[in-house]
Amino acid sequence: MHRERWLLPAGIEEVLPSQARIMEMLRRELLDLFRGWGYELVIPPFIDYLESLLTGTGHDLDLQTFKLIDQLSGRLLGIRADMTPQVARMDAHNLRREVPTRLCYLGTVLHTRSDGFAGTRSPLQLGAEIYGHAGVESDVEILRLLLRTLELAGIADIHLDLGHVGIFRGLARQCALQGEQENDLFDALQRKAITEMGELVSSFGISADASRMLLGLAELNGDDALERARVQLAAADAAVHAALDHLSEVAEQLERWVPEIPVHFDLAELRGYHYKTGVVFAAFGPGSGQEIARGGRYDDIGAVFGRARPAVGFSTDLKGLIRLGRGLEARYAEAAGVLAPWSDDPALGEAVARLRAAGRKVVAALPGAEAPAQALGCGEVLRLRDGGWVVEPA
Repeated sequence: MHRERWLLPAGIEEVLPSQARIMEMLRRELLDLFRGWGYELVIPPFIDYLESLLTGTGHDLDLQTFKLIDQLSGRLLGIRADMTPQVARMDAHNLRREVPTRLCYLGTVLHTRSDGFAGTRSPLQLGAEIYGHAGVESDVEILRLLLRTLELAGIADIHLDLGHVGIFRGLARQCALQGEQENDLFDALQRKAITEMGELVSSFGISADASRMLLGLAELNGDDALERARVQLAAADAAVHAALDHLSEVAEQLERWVPEIPVHFDLAELRGYHYKTGVVFAAFGPGSGQEIARGGRYDDIGAVFGRARPAVGFSTDLKGLIRLGRGLEARYAEAAGVLAPWSDDPALGEAVARLRAAGRKVVAALPGAEAPAQALGCGEVLRLRDGGWVVEPA
């Protein structure tokens, strides 16, 4: 019975001192990185009205959102599972700027189930978003910032997967698929269920060319996917070719900015299809079969808050970055502190204050609980020598 009181819910973790220090130091570096790129920090509320959380991206998060009743209003509340809808509300309703706006955030979100690459139900979601610009340039800036984020976290050998929801959406519109037909085919496509896709397409009563293009999407992945798509989707409408052109331009700009990063294409991997409007992407690292960061364009997300502006962004999990990062312990290793005896000597107080002002850790010994300096994380001590307090090896 007593032992059970120490247990934590599945997927919920405590963060102990050594890990917490790394987490906090990396958090500061990343937020400084974002600030240097012009991204302003916002802090959305941890609990919000459910309808605000389940708008735009939120519809896909319904099953991941914890729900409760507000005892003051009687309305249904949710604990945020993703901060993007809340940040979109800030841009649309609170800030209401006419110029492009760069916003970033970092905070805990809560999931009903663990599905992230860190295996937690309480990720520390880190993200950055640009509102008010619809061009390739903002897509590429977000991708460059994502890559710099992963690099700063000590993750090497990254590769990107790029896609575009406009390709499948354009083909579905060209084939006049109804909502249920489109959803069924989309679901089968995500599972790469080729046989099921064939059966569905046969039941739609569409032309042979249209059927061939839809079925061919499942195979359009790899480094040469765009070249093959130009051939296989030659009969597609202009919207599909515009999406292919957009992807090509994104890839060309990435080659100029970050030529060392491999870029792959997967025209069937449509993360967030039901709210994304353009390019979609995911970053993968070594030894991780799951994406370690994701994002894309979602131009309609602010509409429910009264102002739909072009938007593109990415998010990742700080806990997961730390798990995959290399060299973080050495980078954020804490210098040994200084142990100060318990004394009301003003001169000792002044010496301690000078050391702390210089960034040193000074631990005061507590009467009746004396311990060796090393046990308190100290490699040096303050000793009274010739009327003055000096730092000496422990």
